[in-house]
Amino acid sequence: MAYLLIFGIIVALTLATASLYRYGNVQRQHPLVTLSVLTAWSFSFLIVFTIPLDVTSTVYRQCIHPTVNDNDDNTLQSISKTVSNSSNTCQKPWGMVSEDVFPSLWRIIYWTSQFLTWLIMPLMQSYLKAGDFTIKGKLKAAVIDNAIYYGSYLFICGILFIYLALKPDVQLDWQKLKAIASSASNTWGLFLLVLLLGFALVEVPRSLWEHSWPGVTLKQAYFKLAKLNIDKADAEENVDDVLESLNAVSQATPLTHELRPCIDTILRKVPTELMERVRRHRSDGGQSNAVPSEKSLIRLHKQVIKSIQTFQRTDALWNVQVEKVLHLEDVEKNLNSLDRRFKTEFPQQRTKLHEMICNPTLDWYWQCKLRPPFMRSMAIVLGVLSSMVVWSELTFFNRKPVLSIFANVVNVAKENHDFLTIELFSMITLCYLCYCAYSTVFRIKFLNLYYLAPHHATNEHSLIFSGMLLCRLTPPMCLNFLGLIHMDSHVIKTQVSETFYTQIMGHMDVLGIISDGFNIYFPMVILFFCISTWYSLGSRALNALGFQQFMLNEIDQNESISNEFIQEGKGLIDREKRRRQRSEESRMRRRGQQLPARELSNYRASPAQNNGRNGGSGGVGGFETSQRTSNDGLLGDGDSFDYNATNQMGRTFSTEINERFGDSTQIKVGFKGYNDLDSDNDDSRHWSNIKDGAPRNLFDDV
Repeated sequence: MAYLLIFGIIVALTLATASLYRYGNVQRQHPLVTLSVLTAWSFSFLIVFTIPLDVTSTVYRQCIHPTVNDNDDNTLQSISKTVSNSSNTCQKPWGMVSEDVFPSLWRIIYWTSQFLTWLIMPLMQSYLKAGDFTIKGKLKAAVIDNAIYYGSYLFICGILFIYLALKPDVQLDWQKLKAIASSASNTWGLFLLVLLLGFALVEVPRSLWEHSWPGVTLKQAYFKLAKLNIDKADAEENVDDVLESLNAVSQATPLTHELRPCIDTILRKVPTELMERVRRHRSDGGQSNAVPSEKSLIRLHKQVIKSIQTFQRTDALWNVQVEKVLHLEDVEKNLNSLDRRFKTEFPQQRTKLHEMICNPTLDWYWQCKLRPPFMRSMAIVLGVLSSMVVWSELTFFNRKPVLSIFANVVNVAKENHDFLTIELFSMITLCYLCYCAYSTVFRIKFLNLYYLAPHHATNEHSLIFSGMLLCRLTPPMCLNFLGLIHMDSHVIKTQVSETFYTQIMGHMDVLGIISDGFNIYFPMVILFFCISTWYSLGSRALNALGFQQFMLNEIDQNESISNEFIQEGKGLIDREKRRRQRSEESRMRRRGQQLPARELSNYRASPAQNNGRNGGSGGVGGFETSQRTSNDGLLGDGDSFDYNATNQMGRTFSTEINERFGDSTQIKVGFKGYNDLDSDNDDSRHWSNIKDGAPRNLFDDV
């Protein structure tokens, strides 16, 4: 029974669904985008979870029906012994899958994912970026946008076909054409895979080691926050300029114009708060009142989509980085806490289950005591695993003696018929390679056009890009892994039973330069990229070109540019703290204004008594409390004043001035039309003529 295969399918689908729900916004994004990305992610994860089952099935078939090269005497002797004892030793692994399942499964997964990544998703991505207002126009723009992209591939394929046609010993058929297509896709994926792994195999363990030291991590977070602030300011300026042009076009176009629906379509894609901000700060100078043409609206529509996408991406990056900096500051403040309870400056809402599982005491022990040594231990383990990958990439083509560490581990498990070890070892290695490859794309600066932001903050373009990337990198990565464990007969030049995955994918034997040269020796270039990453040659080169990067050897220098960015990051986070504190205080004031009338009467007993004595309505100063809103502004936030109390004043205005400044001044305050003798009485009459209640305008009581 294929219990493990069914379990792998469920896990892959669950993981893809949970990831899509975490990063995407299913309610707002297009259903086709959701379906395409879910399919791409599910199939990519399923390949990783199913390859170990295919490997164990192949090992079992090799044990039952071994076939080797006749020139390898040692292997013949070992296989003859295996055949003689096959009935006793070759036991079927648990969860064995039938042989007719894997070929159909791999055909569906591979060709569906290739169809998505090379045809559907690029068109879908260009369709979303198109500025046309009709489906036909968007499809036409998407095809034109991908014409150069597809034209380059057709040009390369044309050269390959001409080369094959001139070779008399090669007969082109459908199987050969599929091999050419898969070889082109896998060669492109292998080229990108080597670049990504060369960076990640060093950077992933090193980043874990650096993150185990809170001080260094906090400085790096300050540095990144300062750089994000520059990107955020540029994105805000760009989106403001584009939206100002859109606002001017909207005002210049009458409601009855034939292009007005197109403008309304653009306006619906703009967030309300952005459009309101542009209208508040709008400047009328230099704006044209001419009605735009349809082409200019299409161009403006495309600019709006691109600018809003960039703004949302930088805003999501900014919010994630701010939360990270605030958390790191909380960790640094709690390191020397005596009560051993983790305290945060800005507490977040937590569910009751989360509070029960992770209380402040457990959180303090994890963040301050257990997490740093755990991170360092994981860095050492992953560093050893990265060294094994690099060594195996350099030596996997050598079959006698076997130098690849992964091949030796699998061979030992073969001899002991330990299928569980083979499955677990293959799963751990593939998952680590996947993490290194996929995480690198979103960490390199020039590939930071797309970003997977949690809390439903990822746009559709980033989701489509991630789906394309997974579909292109997963197949060549699995082929490379099969070569590392010597399960590909065309790599080790030995006739053995192969995996069904390799049989469906092919060996790229049509072109000798690809099968004998590039796919074997190009992975050795990974050592060069690892050395470059270890010595930070890329960061040093970018620093020399003016693109400032975080360098650990410069943070202790007082006049370094890195230190300036760190200090700027501290100032930015202080400003963010003050903004959040003001927002929290304003929220608390609004909550206080919405208290029930009974609580207000108990809280303000004196004004209530005055209101009852003067016939008020039970509110403050004769006004009902329920009429007060959060928009009352300056008067609403000030201390309450009972204007009706002025009717019971026992002294005049002149008396009050004399009390403040002394009777020796002999000041008499009079009003026009009144004599000095009757000034006090006239003052009393003047005050009595004032209407009861608060002033109508802001300065009526001055």
